[in-house]
Amino acid sequence: MTAPASRRTPLKAPGLDWLLMVAALALIFLGTLLVWSATSTREDLTGGETTAYLTKQLVNVAIGIVLMVIVMATDHRWVRIMAPVFYLGSIVGLALVLVAGSTINGSRSWLQLGGMSIQPSEFAKLSVVVGMALLVAERTEGRWRRGVRTTEVVGMLAIAGVPAALIMLQPDLGTMLVLSAIVFGVLAVSGADRRWLIGLTVTGIAGAALAVSLGVLKSYQVDRFMAFTNPGLDPRGAGYNTEQARIAVGNGGLFGQGLFDGSQTRSGFVPEQHTDFIFTVAGEELGLVGAGLVIALLAIVIWRALAISADTDDMFGRIAAAGIACWFGFQAFQNIGMCLGIMPVTGVPLPFVSYGGTSMFAVMLALGLLQNIHLRSSAALPTRLLATPRVLVRR
Repeated sequence: MTAPASRRTPLKAPGLDWLLMVAALALIFLGTLLVWSATSTREDLTGGETTAYLTKQLVNVAIGIVLMVIVMATDHRWVRIMAPVFYLGSIVGLALVLVAGSTINGSRSWLQLGGMSIQPSEFAKLSVVVGMALLVAERTEGRWRRGVRTTEVVGMLAIAGVPAALIMLQPDLGTMLVLSAIVFGVLAVSGADRRWLIGLTVTGIAGAALAVSLGVLKSYQVDRFMAFTNPGLDPRGAGYNTEQARIAVGNGGLFGQGLFDGSQTRSGFVPEQHTDFIFTVAGEELGLVGAGLVIALLAIVIWRALAISADTDDMFGRIAAAGIACWFGFQAFQNIGMCLGIMPVTGVPLPFVSYGGTSMFAVMLALGLLQNIHLRSSAALPTRLLATPRVLVRR
């Protein structure tokens, strides 16, 4: 004699990763305010219009949100189909820079399209991530052992090597360092043999030493490294940026001098403060609490990217999400580190915070891809309530 009964177990319903979304939007909101503060008193930049850069950044954010929604809503199969197209497009952009690009701050990294400046190297970061992820997925899906073999490792290095070579010809050392971190992280997540990781590390160190000795790097780049190792070597030259950045951050104290009231910021002592040195505005005007909030929000974004990578069974999604986490993590560390004097000045933006159209578009595309991967992995979970039979025995 049996009597049916049911025990209902609530399961996670598919949806956005709202923690990731809220953290990213909070960073964008804070970054927009910091960009406005850093530029409102700079007549040399704004031409006397205090809200000029605020308006531009809001337009950048709006376009970035549209791009994010498009990627987020696209079927995952089309994402994989479009990955090679996006990669080839970034290669073409990097090649055009060398032919018809504009030189800014010593680096030939920009294309002028109408009234907009485009930096293809920002898109190259995402293209390398999706290119390597697609190669690993296509070669390993269906294989009993998912770890990559030598052929896949060589293929991934080739995918990263082409844009890396074009970027070094600009030269853009900051982006090159970020690409190196992406490649290392993707190889580690994909299961590459430890010998590859050790070999790449040794090769990178040897390559950097060789580049310096052969004069591949520009003189100002070498001077920046020398100023990093000895900040007092040239305080009015190569070490000026780092020195002023430290002063600005130190002025903030615990709670800061107040938004739009930073003494260093309003005086314009810190160069490129709305882009590369945006973190100094947070440190001076919002203090340790505000700067710590920026770091905490960045940590949440990176944590959720790693969590999305761990939760998905799709190899393409796993590698892509991990690569994006490595990208955001290292670039944030590099940017904040150079503002604090613990990393050399290389000129990379702070993700979601710094002013810039191309950098905002690239990180928002990456955010859309993370949400796309999360939506697909959460949709794979059953959404109906399951009934579990239970047997009751009567004696």
